[in-house]
Amino acid sequence: MKRSFDVPTLPGDLTDAIERAGYYPALVADVVSAALAGEAVRSHLVHLETTFDRDVIRRHVTVLVLTSTRLVIAHADDHADEAAGASEQEVATATTESVPLSAVRGVMLTHVVADPQNYVPGSLGRELTLTLGWGAVSRVDLLPATCGEPGCDADHGYDGTISSDDLALRVSATADGDPALEQAIAFAHALSASLGE
Repeated sequence: MKRSFDVPTLPGDLTDAIERAGYYPALVADVVSAALAGEAVRSHLVHLETTFDRDVIRRHVTVLVLTSTRLVIAHADDHADEAAGASEQEVATATTESVPLSAVRGVMLTHVVADPQNYVPGSLGRELTLTLGWGAVSRVDLLPATCGEPGCDADHGYDGTISSDDLALRVSATADGDPALEQAIAFAHALSASLGE
């Protein structure tokens, strides 16, 4: 017996972006809507990634939604259900996470600019990586420390950095289109501005 839940409707522009991504749009829209729990959407970003797993094409969609109090992250992807045995039925998995804006530690935009000597002011390049950190995942990078002396072979311990990049999305105007790049920049600006409120 299937149960039906009363899921609030998403704003039209967010629904359109999910439908354009084309990855189980009804499922993704319902999962995002359930996570929002009726809270108003201030900005959003929908990003579709396609990968190749041997001879199988896999898709993964990430939906970021900014509300007045939270950053809602939804991920959906497909894989073969190994429990189904030889038939290997396709299964979609959708996960949401709600992060209070007070917990978001950083919004980083890395712009890739081809032919920088001919950069056109205001264009911001044709590709960017949006990196968000809220402390769920931390990474430690360690390298042997040196003193700068070329001939020194003493043990100087290690130098390292700790970074929290919980999510990184690469958006390319060439691959994803100019509107996707503009939406990514707009979302990053809206989220950055919200952290100072």
